[in-house]
Amino acid sequence: MCCEKLNAIPRPEHPRPDFVRDTFLNLNGVWQFAFDDEDKGAREGWMKPGYALPLEITVPFAYQTKASGLGPTDEIHPVIWYRRSFTVPAEMQGRRILLRFGAVDFECDVYVNGVRVGGHKGGYTPFAIDVTNALVEGENDLCVRVQDDPDCTQPRGKQYWDRGLMGCWYTPVSGIWQTVYMEAVGEYGMKFIHVTPDYDRHMFTAEIALDKRPQETLELELVYSFEGKVKRTVKVSVDDRSVRVPVDMIVKGDLDPIKVWAPGCPNLYDLTVTLLKGGKVVDKVDTYFGMRKIERRDGRIYLNNSPLYQKLILDQGYWPDSNITPPSDEAIKLDLQYTLDFGYNGARKHQKLEDPRYYYWADKMGVLVWGELPSPYDYTEETVRNLADTMLEFIERDFNHPSIITWVPLNESWGVRQIYSDKRQQAAGRMLYHLTKAADGTRLCSANDGWEQVTTDICGLHDYADTKEMIANHFADREEVELHGCDWRPCYCDSEIPTGAEAFLVTEYGGIAFQNIGIQGEMGGMQTWGYHGKVTDEEAFFERFKGVTDGVREIPYCQGYCYTQLTDVMQEINGLLSPERQPKMDVARVREINQTAPGRTNQLV
Repeated sequence: MCCEKLNAIPRPEHPRPDFVRDTFLNLNGVWQFAFDDEDKGAREGWMKPGYALPLEITVPFAYQTKASGLGPTDEIHPVIWYRRSFTVPAEMQGRRILLRFGAVDFECDVYVNGVRVGGHKGGYTPFAIDVTNALVEGENDLCVRVQDDPDCTQPRGKQYWDRGLMGCWYTPVSGIWQTVYMEAVGEYGMKFIHVTPDYDRHMFTAEIALDKRPQETLELELVYSFEGKVKRTVKVSVDDRSVRVPVDMIVKGDLDPIKVWAPGCPNLYDLTVTLLKGGKVVDKVDTYFGMRKIERRDGRIYLNNSPLYQKLILDQGYWPDSNITPPSDEAIKLDLQYTLDFGYNGARKHQKLEDPRYYYWADKMGVLVWGELPSPYDYTEETVRNLADTMLEFIERDFNHPSIITWVPLNESWGVRQIYSDKRQQAAGRMLYHLTKAADGTRLCSANDGWEQVTTDICGLHDYADTKEMIANHFADREEVELHGCDWRPCYCDSEIPTGAEAFLVTEYGGIAFQNIGIQGEMGGMQTWGYHGKVTDEEAFFERFKGVTDGVREIPYCQGYCYTQLTDVMQEINGLLSPERQPKMDVARVREINQTAPGRTNQLV
């Protein structure tokens, strides 16, 4: 087939720097591909080895994108098929082989040599399949059937459910859109390693889960180090599927017990966990963690026991030729560098579980991140199940990233449009809050960011007023805001009584578009847009930008803000950067306004 074209593998780097084994085979590149609009492939046996699919696609890019070799297109094909061959490398043979997918949108069945080995449901989260028993010597056949209906019970995020463009919804993606790879493990393997820092006690706890229950006692060895210097080695016995290992970090002779993680000093510890049976290595994983603490106390947010004022930017993670798949590792780092260059200390990754390497580079570069679930748009029992599953899988994948300080299960009541008065939808919002806190009690949760809050740590309101005076009027009195909202949406649901302990932030504002910079005219019949009309030049931009930013910063009870947005996305042209990541204005002036806006001299920024 097409494997001779796999010389230049896109996205060749390891997709999970927080979970690395010494065995890694990247399966990105050119695969066979087919549309199955009549849904006949399963009946006709397209999964059988030797059945040639008629098209080619470059994985990990969705067929709708230019980068895939098949787009750009907004055609809707609910069923699609992929095929390629692979050979297990010599160094992996004799061990269990795990086939890993970073993300496949939305539901898939995976076949190896014609045998169904597993599947997955959920368009943004990873999965692994043990394919050992289906393998043969030499060349193996891998086939994937994907179904992605224009279904609004799915967590879609900004993926439009119809052709064309609509409002702030964009061309969808279907199928494989993150890296596909293989790993080898022994008789037992580690499913995840979660590290919980205890900042105040100078210790951490590692929770290690195995992929199956051991039939004999195994041994775990944990070695943590900082900048290449081993700090401590801990050994424990394991006779169950999971074990929690507390580790004291106070080392004799060290002046400081711990090196903290924070913006400006993103210190990271390396952790190697080795699973042994009878003294022989069964599995070995390298991960890392940061020592940091995030909490809410009396309406304020504290990072490492110091008040934190958040200056975030909304970041949707779209690229012109690849949609939601970052085209390269360098592209990810560039977006984070611009975030810092513009004077922000964090990003709200909007309506998307981002590529894991984004969170890795945020960890390395010291950028705070809000992790947000993509929204569905119809409310059903299936909607609730999809949201809960995606939230839990999001937390499991990204638990170790110190950059992530807040989870956002819902945005602007999308998918729960009647939450203000509908008791069932309110219960869903509270369920997602408590589910999030049960799975991860170390981070904050903004339960329904925007308005119509239920139980929440953060009262995040969205306000696109275009003048400082209008913002001052909207937020003059916190009690009034909590009772009646700031503009046209109520702040809390009808049965929700704020405790006063919630931290208040303006989590969307601005959205200023240029009349003559960025994509202009119409896209697919959709007029480009921003909020409150477009400014005509750079000076007009800065007049409005400084006014609204100063207005938000002068709200006395406000603990931070999030400006809309980092980049233009298709028809929405209110980014600081063009889709090609070209600044529309003087970057240094934006940074200066963010750094010198009034009212915040006593908080960590």
